[in-house]
Amino acid sequence: MTPYAVVIPTLVRDTLADCLAALAAAHGPRPERVVLVGDRPPTSVSDPAPLEHALTVLGDLRARTTVLPGEVRGPAAARNTGLRAVTEPWVVFVDDDVQVGPHWCAQLQRDLDEATPDTAGVPGVITVPLPGGRRPTDGERGTAGLARARWITADMAYRTDALRRAGGFDERFPRAHREDADLALRLLDAGWRIRRGHRTTLHPVRAASRWESVRRQRGNADDALMRRLHGPDWWDKAVAPRGRIRRHAAITAAGAAACALAVTGHRRAAAACAAGWAAGTAEFARARIVPGPRTPDEVATVLATSVVIPPAATWHRLAGAWRHRRAPAWREATR
Repeated sequence: MTPYAVVIPTLVRDTLADCLAALAAAHGPRPERVVLVGDRPPTSVSDPAPLEHALTVLGDLRARTTVLPGEVRGPAAARNTGLRAVTEPWVVFVDDDVQVGPHWCAQLQRDLDEATPDTAGVPGVITVPLPGGRRPTDGERGTAGLARARWITADMAYRTDALRRAGGFDERFPRAHREDADLALRLLDAGWRIRRGHRTTLHPVRAASRWESVRRQRGNADDALMRRLHGPDWWDKAVAPRGRIRRHAAITAAGAAACALAVTGHRRAAAACAAGWAAGTAEFARARIVPGPRTPDEVATVLATSVVIPPAATWHRLAGAWRHRRAPAWREATR
């Protein structure tokens, strides 16, 4: 048996109990250590009941479980906190909103046993169950995309020594976005390999706010950091979809120009720019509406957010480019 530890950064959401229950029920060699890193502000933890309830489902794993306070700086920093508590040769990072499969521990052991000495990481296979009987919504399709992410840290095993040599996760990534790809690219650049595993983990689709798609645009700032660290072709290196940031920028520029020209009395030019803004926004909304269930509520949500997303995405991208314009490599930044 190859010893391993499990590190779970958590916001102590309702999903945590299901995550821990699945881990406790999984067949196979048990983890030597389970580390929970709380990433919620202490002032918001007025009631410890949710965490205490979640821990009760661990059964015999409870004695191997340690709860550490995080610094509330996002999952990258929380995972580094957990990493510092690990002494096992392998550490497996699991998000608190997933559920490992019933044979996960046995499958993980197979993954670790098959890892060659030059293998630094072994990701699990993420499955996202979509509702049957109808087409998925725009938000559900976004969650389903996690199943195609190459190095998703929702279930990722790393060789502890390799991870420490790389400096751990880059804590300048404050969200669960791109921090996994950044780490993987650094390890690959250092000569390590990352090989896909056999174990399976379920990532349920959970209810989200109507404006969740707008909130996700903050990730464009992280894309700017990726460009700074890994070059303009980082999309290809990370095998990541390019997204629509260029189109969003064009739509935003047309809308801003229309407003400026209208204020200065250039009506024809303003009308032309407004038409360009309207056409771009309509195309974006249509691309999101057509694949979905097209219910009145879904259509209303997509129409409203399609107006807000382009300027939000553009703003976060520009802000990120400015903030990270001189960002050094992570190992250099932590010396």
